[in-house]
Amino acid sequence: MFTGIVEERGEVVNLQVAAGVTGAGDLAAADGGSARLTVRGPKVTADAAHGDSISVSGVCLTVVDSTVDTFTVDVMAETLLRSTIGELAVGDAVNLERAVTAATRLGGHIVQGHVDGTGLITARTSHPAYDEIRIAVGRDLARYLAAKGAVAVDGISLTVIDVVDNEEGAEFGIGIIPETREATTIGATKIGSRVNLEVDVVAKYVERLLAARDRESA
Repeated sequence: MFTGIVEERGEVVNLQVAAGVTGAGDLAAADGGSARLTVRGPKVTADAAHGDSISVSGVCLTVVDSTVDTFTVDVMAETLLRSTIGELAVGDAVNLERAVTAATRLGGHIVQGHVDGTGLITARTSHPAYDEIRIAVGRDLARYLAAKGAVAVDGISLTVIDVVDNEEGAEFGIGIIPETREATTIGATKIGSRVNLEVDVVAKYVERLLAARDRESA
């Protein structure tokens, strides 16, 4: 479990994918499609051990190897299909956060590192004290978003400003303060970029419980 408070920006130093595939979709469709990713992140690697969990731009991944300042993880097909991990290249920056401990401050919100899907940045507006970013999502995720609710964008815990429903799904806004802009990868994201999204897990459980109740009463 994570809090969505990014500890540092890491850098992809190696990415190995299955031979003969060109993208995350192809790789995910392949038999046993997977990738191996190595990331430089001195802070999160300082106490990393085999089997530890580290959030990489919102995706919870398991450390299989580490050095003084790098760690390596395996990425399975499902993760490549649902996230932007399969689009990474050597030199790309990623947001990093170690799993919480019993003594960790819960500065953001409960983030599992289980990406629900991706969104598309449609607009970016600079204000004196913050940037406002608009993100489009499909119907599968739109129903879980609410104004003043929480959402994890590339592993960053953020508050939803508003949600505007449309035929395709919805578009929602988030505000990025200068600290978040400087400390994470979202400061460099451009219109048209895809970002990893994880909606509030409570919303998903409530939906399932209500659906089960409706089935039982039918």
